[in-house]
Amino acid sequence: MSWFESLVLGLVQGLTEFLPVSSSAHLRLTAAFSGWKDPGAAFTAITQIGTEAAVLIYFRKDIGRIISSWFRSLFDKTMRHNHDAQMGWLVIVGSIPIGVLGVTLKDQIEGPFRDLRVTATMLVVVGVVIGIADRMAARDETGGRHRAPKQRKTLENLSVKDGLIFGLCQACALIPGVSRSGATISGGLFMGYRREAAARYSFLLAIPAVLASGAFEVKDSLSEGHVAWGPTLFATVIAFVSGYAVIAWFMKWISNKSFMPFVWYRVALGIVIIALVSAGVLSPHAAESAG
Repeated sequence: MSWFESLVLGLVQGLTEFLPVSSSAHLRLTAAFSGWKDPGAAFTAITQIGTEAAVLIYFRKDIGRIISSWFRSLFDKTMRHNHDAQMGWLVIVGSIPIGVLGVTLKDQIEGPFRDLRVTATMLVVVGVVIGIADRMAARDETGGRHRAPKQRKTLENLSVKDGLIFGLCQACALIPGVSRSGATISGGLFMGYRREAAARYSFLLAIPAVLASGAFEVKDSLSEGHVAWGPTLFATVIAFVSGYAVIAWFMKWISNKSFMPFVWYRVALGIVIIALVSAGVLSPHAAESAG
């Protein structure tokens, strides 16, 4: 992998990680359209550490309160009803599905799931799902001629059951094209949560999964030596900087804006990919991963 490739791919990772468009799909597609080797699942997992570092800094006050309250609740029974302490447990519970499925489906994630036909299909299908969830949320928020606006749930209403459902939605993002934020936020909208509440929990929920995945890939890469460390670390830094800027923008934007621009983009991109693969312009299978 060249330094220019790492710059471009790092930017793509940072710009798309938190938007409901699938960063893993865009990394795969950027390489395919540019004629580069597929950066591979290891590159994706490691550069995601950069974007999660942006989450840690942006939500540092929330994370600090949650960790502190959670630890205190282990020894102080009066803290167990504290919202921040409960959020700590709910992040742990919500992380279980992706942890189990990530280990179970590791070979599929690094192989068949990276087929461009799968990616394109997920872009379209999940795009439609996000669109339906967005319309439901908008209907509740605005009401109608004969119906008052409906109060949607906040994170104070988050239960263990809802946390597990959020976690299952996040696990779907193991397939390129799904989008971690798109799946979890739309899942939250279907369950009746406010947009910013679903987004906030989505970002917090991603921290354990992404950091664990990145650490796992770093360990494997150190032992097997199949990662170009210089360009990969450079891409991770670029992903951190661009990712932080996107979080700051997205958290302000999401509170009262529609997801429909992302929906139309996903559907259009998926259709274009299917057409190009069908015409033989793009190979559905990844070239040998860059190293």
